[in-house]
Amino acid sequence: MNDFASQGLRESATFDRTTIAAIQHAARTGIYDIRGGGAKRELPHFDDLLFLGASMSRYPLEGYRERCDTDVVLGARNAKFPLHLSTPVTIAGMSFGALSGRAKEALGRGASEVGTSTTTGDGGMTEEERGQSKHLVYQYLPSRYGMNPDHLRAADAIEVVLGQGAKPGGGGMLLGQKITERVAGMRTLPVGVDQRSACRHPDWTGPDDLAIKIAELREITDWEKPVYVKVGASRPYYDVKLAVKAGADVVVVDGMQGGTAATQDVFIEHVGIPTLAAIPQAVQALQEMGVHREVQLIVSGGVRNGADLAKCMALGADAVAIGTAALIALGDNDPALDAEYRALGSAAGYYDDWQAGRDPAGITTQDPELQQRLDPVAAGHRLANYLRVMTMEAQIIARACGKAHLQHLEPEDLVALTVEAAAMARLPLAGTSWVPGRAGAGL
Repeated sequence: MNDFASQGLRESATFDRTTIAAIQHAARTGIYDIRGGGAKRELPHFDDLLFLGASMSRYPLEGYRERCDTDVVLGARNAKFPLHLSTPVTIAGMSFGALSGRAKEALGRGASEVGTSTTTGDGGMTEEERGQSKHLVYQYLPSRYGMNPDHLRAADAIEVVLGQGAKPGGGGMLLGQKITERVAGMRTLPVGVDQRSACRHPDWTGPDDLAIKIAELREITDWEKPVYVKVGASRPYYDVKLAVKAGADVVVVDGMQGGTAATQDVFIEHVGIPTLAAIPQAVQALQEMGVHREVQLIVSGGVRNGADLAKCMALGADAVAIGTAALIALGDNDPALDAEYRALGSAAGYYDDWQAGRDPAGITTQDPELQQRLDPVAAGHRLANYLRVMTMEAQIIARACGKAHLQHLEPEDLVALTVEAAAMARLPLAGTSWVPGRAGAGL
């Protein structure tokens, strides 16, 4: 390896090698970059928070003798049949089309094995997913692709999608190589032609229209199903208030670390706000309306492990949703496939060309041969193992903080390591009582 520093060479922080490569690619091709996944830039995140475990001033719970419950009820505000989940970790919406049918089946199997929910995504409901999902949330999106009133009734909850963390203000994208006959038939599209989903719903222009739409969805499902509203994190304080006023039972707030199957790289990296900054704003909105815990808050966007789950709960969330992490649990970016990823110009741990439809793991593809590589039973079990570990890790932390339920975690259990994280999460900087931006906060 060349020792550039010893030669007096210094890389520009503004025009580093990644930036130079992007400029040269744009100049050479005239094409902007499209990829999957979420923001890659370093952002204030859950690793910038720490828990204050019990000592003299707090009483911890004994791990093997004292319970720490994890169940959560979603949608009891208006629905006849709210969802009662065993763990607060749910599976986020990921479409059939973006994912293979086998991947959708595996998500349903894994979620059902641990008693949680999965979500359809754009493009409609598949037999594989509905057949293997104990709790299935049906997404109602601006595109209306695959929308079927019978599927609304067959679902266990409905999620009205207004935005996505990776691209708030933008619509979905599914390139032609993934528009097979089955995908095209479900979406009423021509085979092999690039598809772009609408960025806003065609039959409303504001929150009053959303209230009408939610009432329609309740009528068509006989008031049985919880109705969620999902927003991409940009102005969560106002968006959450408007969603609650429109009648949402559950609000989903998706931060910019949340993944997508395909969109413009410039969108992923430069639109939206970090998940950590979105949670306190959403919680404040619910508290000011007097409905915190009555209207449940689901947080998504970069949730990776039990510590992230516990931190979301402590900040005021009722549950989390995972997408990218769930795909990794199924087998995405498996080091065993490194040679095949390299043949595609990537590497295990780096692969994000989910839009290309050439995924050697058989997850983000519609190729019949590649799909066969994914065993939905084995992959579903891997996902279930991962969900169990996440839940147990959160229980470990909760017990250390003296909590008998994950929902008992609170902001007082947390401190921040950086000024930025402290300001965003509205927590004291570790070792001080200083909350940046809070009037009267001392050191």
